[in-house]
Amino acid sequence: MTDTKILVVDDDAVVRSSLTFLLKRAGYLPVTVDGPKDALRLVREEEFRLVLMDMNFTLTTTGEEGIHLLKQVKVLRPDLPVILMTAWGSISLAVQGMQAGAFDFITKPWNNLVLLKAIRNALDLYAPAEPATSESDAGRAHPCFDKIIGKSPALLSLLDTVARIAPTTASVLITGESGTGKELIAEAVHTHSRRAKEPFVKVNLGGLSQSLFESEMFGHKKGAFTDAYMDRTGRFEMADKGTIFLDEIGDLELSSQVKLLRVLQDQTFEVLGDSRPRKVDVRVVSATNRDLSAMVREHTFREDLFYRINLITVHLPALRERREDIPLLVRHFAQKLAETNGLPPVEFTSEAFTYLQQLPFPGNIRELKNLVERTLLVSGRQRIDASDFEQFGMPQSSLSASTSLEGLTLEELERKSILQALDKYEHNLSRTAEALGISRAALYRRLEKYGIKVCD
Repeated sequence: MTDTKILVVDDDAVVRSSLTFLLKRAGYLPVTVDGPKDALRLVREEEFRLVLMDMNFTLTTTGEEGIHLLKQVKVLRPDLPVILMTAWGSISLAVQGMQAGAFDFITKPWNNLVLLKAIRNALDLYAPAEPATSESDAGRAHPCFDKIIGKSPALLSLLDTVARIAPTTASVLITGESGTGKELIAEAVHTHSRRAKEPFVKVNLGGLSQSLFESEMFGHKKGAFTDAYMDRTGRFEMADKGTIFLDEIGDLELSSQVKLLRVLQDQTFEVLGDSRPRKVDVRVVSATNRDLSAMVREHTFREDLFYRINLITVHLPALRERREDIPLLVRHFAQKLAETNGLPPVEFTSEAFTYLQQLPFPGNIRELKNLVERTLLVSGRQRIDASDFEQFGMPQSSLSASTSLEGLTLEELERKSILQALDKYEHNLSRTAEALGISRAALYRRLEKYGIKVCD
């Protein structure tokens, strides 16, 4: 690692000295300059693996100098990662830097562990590709993901990405529709990381009210509030040294987003009823089925938090975008159901697979799983045809004939399936959501999307 050259750009001699000592002790080779002119000269003349730079080099505090220097560096060396250093009051400037191509930002005064983690992430993710050393290595695209079923190009490309980023500690944002398997991807990131033997803690932020957020995430001391009858360990403390999975992060209220940003930034938190700051070492993996970029534009999701959680973004394709995986998934669900319930093996006709591959599946894999299990259990047959799915599986009947699907877009098919499920279950939203294989919250979003009025 001693040949890993890192360029430090800061006009403060004390900062340069401190960073030099820290980087040398960590095994890196730091080179320091006090301003943009020398920085650009060295970037042109020498090979660096990383640039660590301040955003102001004169008495001004606008950050324009840093943004300008960042853009110049990215023109000269597009693949050279840059980490910005800024004060808490200038985080909005750091966000502008992320938009201009910065890899990450660190606040001053910095936490040494947080800074070194960001540096390792940048070096790992921008490491030069190594050629395969053997024929077997060349043919191995990614590790074995036992729980993730499929061989479609879209899925294999995603797994290649997961295999590449898992060994780092970079924050990961997993996006995709409800029921696509975001939690499985989060588990895969953890399982194939260096933290695999440490805790993997799941938190559903969508079901967490603002009043309970701090107690649930950071814990509380006995007597901290009226109902605090005993000490409680928060989720971040549970996940120390491991991975915390923040599911449905797009549903988090703005006031809670501020509190979450602080712990993600500094890796420190305070337990309710205890003013002593506590340090935590966690890798953050988040997931959402919402468009966070649009939410940022609508000011319902903080832009600084958005850039903090999506250092790496992994998008899960909808089931309709990987229809060739449906037969594999169907056989997998059937096998698991048979093993669990002591049932004989089941066969599926080609017509059954053809039928399933033309359905819209608004609930994605979760809906497919429900459909397969319901059909197998209700029909009791060992050979399943398309007619079995029509008769025993689907909560709606109009999708039974392929002719009724002709000329309809995927959105029209989805709307149609929701309307007929609502009709079948007499507008009972809980039963409708269960039949469609989606959550009640996801059903509400689709009702709003398609302008469907219901009486619950």
